Amino acid sequence: MEKFVVKGLEEGLQGTVKISGSKNAVLPILAACLLTKECCEIRNVPPLSDVIHMTELLRELGAQVEFSEEQERIRVRAETIESVESEYETARKMRASFLVAGALLGRCGHARLSLPGGCQIGSRPVDLHLKGFQALGAKSRQEYGFVELTAKTLKGNSIYLDFPSVGATENIMLAAVLAKGCTVIENAAEEPEICDLADFLREMGADITGDGTDAITIIGGKELHGAVHEVIPDRIEAGTFMAAAAITGGNILLENIREEHLKPVIAKLAECNVRTETVPEGLRVSRKGRLHPIQLKTMPFPGFPTDMQAPFMSLMAVAKGTSVITETVFENRFIHAGELQRMGADIKIDSRSAVIEGVETLTGTKVKATDLRAGAALILSALAAKGETEISDIYHIERGYYKIDEKLRALGAEIERKDVP
Repeated sequence: MEKFVVKGLEEGLQGTVKISGSKNAVLPILAACLLTKECCEIRNVPPLSDVIHMTELLRELGAQVEFSEEQERIRVRAETIESVESEYETARKMRASFLVAGALLGRCGHARLSLPGGCQIGSRPVDLHLKGFQALGAKSRQEYGFVELTAKTLKGNSIYLDFPSVGATENIMLAAVLAKGCTVIENAAEEPEICDLADFLREMGADITGDGTDAITIIGGKELHGAVHEVIPDRIEAGTFMAAAAITGGNILLENIREEHLKPVIAKLAECNVRTETVPEGLRVSRKGRLHPIQLKTMPFPGFPTDMQAPFMSLMAVAKGTSVITETVFENRFIHAGELQRMGADIKIDSRSAVIEGVETLTGTKVKATDLRAGAALILSALAAKGETEISDIYHIERGYYKIDEKLRALGAEIERKDVP
């Protein structure tokens, strides 16, 4: 077990940071490699724990996987599928393990996977995934904590999602590309990670249109081949470093970003009195003067991302005035509020809304990362706090941020990694 020890800054963060590839994009892309017997090469892959767990799962299923962490490149060759089953231990480590369901169903007509269950920020049921598979002709059975999927032949169909679930959209896409005929996913998720998966599938030979809108059309049944693909930058990591510049009153240049993926974050930062400037090298983020309070509501893309809600709560904790954050995506995503209160934040929770009265300063103390984005929020608060903050359970943070401590130190942060006895 390790912890981060962070000292509050007297001056803002300064310098340049390169944003890593997107974890949320690479996981479904790795699952898609099961759809072909040929070799696929994925580049700009961050060596995060979730990514490593996904490569372990692919190996368990029979794929040959070569991961060059130094070059941030993965090669996958699933010439044969030796198993269609994942165990509870795999699902426990990484919820995204269920993303192999669509690929296994399309390639083998059979999958038996441990149900991922809930998590700290709220339940993430797979009912929409199963609804989509059933519309394509699959049968599902749940017992003893597993879901078993079988299909002699998958056939295209029109599928309406009750909620624009990213995971369900991805899983249905993975199954539909090998199904016979036309599949239309209505009320589909529009996130950039969906478009990145669609780009990869097209590079493999799939016929997909409409990604990035709420209606995706897939003409399935074609045999897919290997492909080389570079993963998009991580918009949530980018947003977190933008928030780091904002909360410390710093000036940071972000390299390797896609500004079109960050529009809702940029808009809200502007309301907070934070300046963003597009330059040839990337995006520069800076602040002069006190942070302004805002009202914020999380929504599916292109709305404000739920994954940026916790970092923005840290900003609002030191803004001048009253802010209101409404969480509409996950029902239990304010757990970090209690840890921020330990640092002196004035936060009141009422169901899915948080009212934050900004304080002059936060103070360092011992806190715990309760989930991935909550951990990032605690680092931001620690950078702006007086004194020293110890953040435990940092394995949550390292699921989604590659070498975050090293990147912050390069910007002037005093952050150390220490063993917990």
